[in-house]
Amino acid sequence: MGIKSVGITVTEHLLRQQRETPRATGAFTMLFNELVVAAKLIHRELNKAGLNDIYGFTGETNVYGEKVQKLDDYAHRTLIRRLTQAGQLCAIASEEDADVIEIPAEVPRGPYILLMDPLDGSSNIDVNVSVGTIFSIYRRKKETGPVTLDEVLQKGSQQVAAGYFIYGSSTMLVYSTGQGVHGFTLHPAIGEFFLSHENITMPARGRIFSVNEGNYCYWDEGVRRYVDHLKSPEVHRGGPYTARYIGSLVSDFHRNLLKGGIFMYPADRKDPKKPHGKLRLLFEAAPMAFVAEQAGGAATDGSRRILDLEPETLHDRVPLFVGSREDVEEARRFVSGQEPASEDQEG
Repeated sequence: MGIKSVGITVTEHLLRQQRETPRATGAFTMLFNELVVAAKLIHRELNKAGLNDIYGFTGETNVYGEKVQKLDDYAHRTLIRRLTQAGQLCAIASEEDADVIEIPAEVPRGPYILLMDPLDGSSNIDVNVSVGTIFSIYRRKKETGPVTLDEVLQKGSQQVAAGYFIYGSSTMLVYSTGQGVHGFTLHPAIGEFFLSHENITMPARGRIFSVNEGNYCYWDEGVRRYVDHLKSPEVHRGGPYTARYIGSLVSDFHRNLLKGGIFMYPADRKDPKKPHGKLRLLFEAAPMAFVAEQAGGAATDGSRRILDLEPETLHDRVPLFVGSREDVEEARRFVSGQEPASEDQEG
């Protein structure tokens, strides 16, 4: 088989967008380039997994009391090291850190705040399942002075950009700056990300649902009814939906972004410490919701739009239903206890 010809790089793509943005200074492009470099370093280390001592745990626990994977720690430290020196950030918040990391005064600072999940799906690393890095960029509210927590606790609708890197059969970058969603694939021989998926549009309705059904007995009645509905032979006259659950948010979301469908991590009663589910609003739900909406999809917590939620703490958890617009709306009706539309109403 022949090799697909390569075209525009992610840097070229960013520069084109920069030229189309009035008063753009290039600061965002410089920041994004550092993010790309960090992802390449993580990609390189992941490709050596199994050949060096990077599987397993560090022996430490993170802010959530979870055991820290060695590659989690590597990804976190790599991103912090590269982005602290970028000169375009004033603060970084990581899923792995309890507090906001303010850029030191002796280092050049900029107007942006970066939030990240350094290695989503890390519990799947040792079985060679795709994992990813999720990122979200905000502009700070003040021009000078120390960064305050309220500048970090912004609604998802205020994101300047969001996206993820997925490390799988190929390494891809998918991101949006509010002008659609674009995907770039890393060319391993050249070491550059090239545009491979331009203006990604999520199908209005899919045929795939992604959820951990092992938690079925801990869900509210509305969630159970919705999942039962998706498995019904009569659902939308097309037979049951296909169940596909990897257990890595980036991987499940990426598949549904391209093929259509819905990913769900509802609230459950399994762990009293996590009454709102497992996923974090700022580090996982909001960035994915931003990408989904820019691709024509939707995201809700079961009643409210994810991008409208006001975070109260850095590590807030939230139920998440994200994916194809019609599927998410249908899920919202079931979960909120509203009577679902009839087949005729849905056309």
